[in-house]
Amino acid sequence: MARIFDVVEYPKEMKDEIVHRFPETGVADLRIGSQVIVRESQNVVFMRDGRALDVLGPGRHTITTANIPLITDFIGKAFGDRTPFTAEVFYVSMKEFADRKWGTPQPIIVRNPGVGLGVALLQGFGTYSFQVSDPQQFVNQIVGAQGYYRTSDIENRLRTMLLSKLQDLLGETTAKSNVLELIGLTDELSAGVRAKTQDDFLAIGLQLKSFYIGNLKPSDKSAEELRAMGMLDMQTYTQLQAADAMRDAAQNPSGGAGLTAGIGAGMGIGDALSSALRNRDQQDSAGTPTGAAAGAMPDVMTPAEAAQFLKVAAEDVVAAIEAGDLKARKIGSAYRISKESLQDFLKG
Repeated sequence: MARIFDVVEYPKEMKDEIVHRFPETGVADLRIGSQVIVRESQNVVFMRDGRALDVLGPGRHTITTANIPLITDFIGKAFGDRTPFTAEVFYVSMKEFADRKWGTPQPIIVRNPGVGLGVALLQGFGTYSFQVSDPQQFVNQIVGAQGYYRTSDIENRLRTMLLSKLQDLLGETTAKSNVLELIGLTDELSAGVRAKTQDDFLAIGLQLKSFYIGNLKPSDKSAEELRAMGMLDMQTYTQLQAADAMRDAAQNPSGGAGLTAGIGAGMGIGDALSSALRNRDQQDSAGTPTGAAAGAMPDVMTPAEAAQFLKVAAEDVVAAIEAGDLKARKIGSAYRISKESLQDFLKG
């Protein structure tokens, strides 16, 4: 014989649960006079054959013809309103799910007017919060017949929605502002994402309560990754590869303290990139082919000549030699560097 529930309740906190079905499997056998207890920050959705019968707010509800007419109309009068009936009971948490994390799994490409190549790679992270606004719609569209539905079940979808709107907004904003100006507009960008995403959340019965950008900064992408994206020509790639090598040497605890630490990281890449582009423009205006410098590399160079090719200070080249990162031959008090050694150094 089926068990009839005279009292239906779900007293747990629902910390990370958005929806919990009672019972988790099967259906609830109820009858007129059964009581449904709904706690603060909860709503209950009654379903039968995929149809929402009633939505109950906080309080103690007794199933009667007066209190829950849709359910009793469904049962009908043929059995004197006393026959047991089955329904699917879904407890929905109506609290705000706060401090959810978001971040950019891949850098976002944006325009960067008047700086370097005119494009930049941005990474960001922050927090957001959401709340169920329409429990019936959320159960119908998202939960279905599942026994429970947690925040982890929908977070990927919500983050994708947020990042899509953030990328769209960054594209609109960088048409007028460069990256340095953009980083100072995090409050405005946060408000813009909230406005753009609200309709998408409401369409599935949710409300975006808050969206905050905790940090927005240029990416630390290496020269190889930038070149793979089609953003660098060969000469600029060579210059940035040299900058990356200098950065790695500076981070080596065994030596290289005199190098330009961090030249290839963050905004340093932008500085090296801008310098390379300026040098290329000067060569082009003087009628010198872009690849001439690389093609004219001598077989043996002084530190000053190697530094001119690498577009760094001669002292940085000497520091790399003394740290053991760049191979060179010492003749008297002077260093001489072979073409092969410099090429090996650039390859890392």
